[in-house]
Amino acid sequence: MKNFIVIFALALLASCQQEKIGYVDNVKLMDEYQQKIDVESKFKVKADALAKKRDSISQAFQIEAQAFQAKAQSMSQTKAQEEYAAMQQKGQIIGQQLQQQDQQLQIEGQTEMDSIVSKVKEEIKAYGKSNGYSYILGGGDGGSVLYGTEANDLTDEIVKLLNDKYKK
Repeated sequence: MKNFIVIFALALLASCQQEKIGYVDNVKLMDEYQQKIDVESKFKVKADALAKKRDSISQAFQIEAQAFQAKAQSMSQTKAQEEYAAMQQKGQIIGQQLQQQDQQLQIEGQTEMDSIVSKVKEEIKAYGKSNGYSYILGGGDGGSVLYGTEANDLTDEIVKLLNDKYKK
């Protein structure tokens, strides 16, 4: 009978155990994750270089257009219209090329960011499994955690884990 009471008490205690739940502030996590910061910096450099290229091409095209306008005054109207049409076509081609480069840069950046987000999710999942969490919820802007105690906030721990792994 005594053994039965001990087994019953242990079973009751085990059934009363609560599941371990934590949360991560997604915004803070991504803002402090060094790999994400590095990727953003890399793409900012690329975007700045593309903007400079666009500016210099635009400036060169404007100079060419001004030279054409001065030259067009001494041309016949038919010849000037042909040259003007060619200049317009050249301007459109340049604009399309620059737009394609912009789009390519955006696609590359989005692909890298998607990869980082996937990596972060996998790390959070692995952290949860290895530390006995039943749930790790996402908080911050657009997250599902409206309130959580600091004791359940895993953001700093996971940021440290991610940044330590990134440094290696």
